[in-house]
Amino acid sequence: MLKVETQDNKLIFGNGFQIVLERTLRIPDDGNNYPLPPGLGSFPVHRVADFKDTVPAHWLKEGGYFIPMYQREAMWIRLNGRQWRPNAIKVGIGRINAVSGTNWNRGLRDTENDYVVAPPQPWLDGINVGDGVIRQFVAMPLGEGYTVEGQLTGKEDVGGLQLIVYEPKPGLYPTERPEEQLGIDNAMGMMGGVMNFAAAPAGSTVTADMGLGAGGTMKQKIYEDPHGIDTWDEDNTAHVFIHIVNSDAYKAITGLEPPESPVSAEAYTKYGFPWFDIYDEHMTDISAPDDLKSVQSIKDMDAEKGVAEDAAEVALDIGDEQIVKYETLDNLPERDDIELWQDNDTFE
Repeated sequence: MLKVETQDNKLIFGNGFQIVLERTLRIPDDGNNYPLPPGLGSFPVHRVADFKDTVPAHWLKEGGYFIPMYQREAMWIRLNGRQWRPNAIKVGIGRINAVSGTNWNRGLRDTENDYVVAPPQPWLDGINVGDGVIRQFVAMPLGEGYTVEGQLTGKEDVGGLQLIVYEPKPGLYPTERPEEQLGIDNAMGMMGGVMNFAAAPAGSTVTADMGLGAGGTMKQKIYEDPHGIDTWDEDNTAHVFIHIVNSDAYKAITGLEPPESPVSAEAYTKYGFPWFDIYDEHMTDISAPDDLKSVQSIKDMDAEKGVAEDAAEVALDIGDEQIVKYETLDNLPERDDIELWQDNDTFE
């Protein structure tokens, strides 16, 4: 099994592959396929075992980690892959595979395109709906039927985010970073916070679990595996469960204030800040299953339930001059150079 450690809100797998859960703008669901929104800093990541007396009791069975999110807040998953040693990754939302729409399982099957590979996949912003488009990950409370889990299973008793990371089979790639990569890969520094799944006391009665629903659509391909399924070692993996908790429960569990609410996409765009796109026309996209194509968006669910239209559903006018176009998948710049949610006065 791969060890999993944390540093600076990064999940670090084995000897250096990183996953970061990024705060971002929530895009409207108005029929437009938007460019990539920026990262607005990472979500704070905490180990369940470090708060075993205050987390909900049912979290103790899964262990893992937790993050705070506001209701209807969006996120994306940064995959900090290494050119010299790729990894395969499965992503689940409420134990529904975000790429294939199938029920969660731990193995790899050559009949299912149900995982991504980093590199080349640099990020994942939502569920696969095909033709180079995803629907944005948006947090919603369990029990109201909005989540992808609820729509595809008829139940909402899991929630959260599930990850499996697979190492390549021995001998296929270096186990240490080659000298020529030292100036390319991100510096890792010292690692800390080793995960512990040991049994724990009973926990608390706090209940504020959240899952992920489907927001607006954006242009993003989910690339096919360029190496082939036989590359991956199913005996050398890491399995991580990330619970999502609302901001009030986060404070009750940790004693910490949750991050400030992000700036709106409308205000961000109005002030001319950048959105992003990538030149990847040469990359093959994984087709989307009918199950994920049929998932209703949060906006559509609101209409069904008679809920007033969300203020976030304002169409955005993003000019070409506002879109930063990445010309290559190699050594991509960051999508999080601007952390404006920390200074909301900018937008008043």
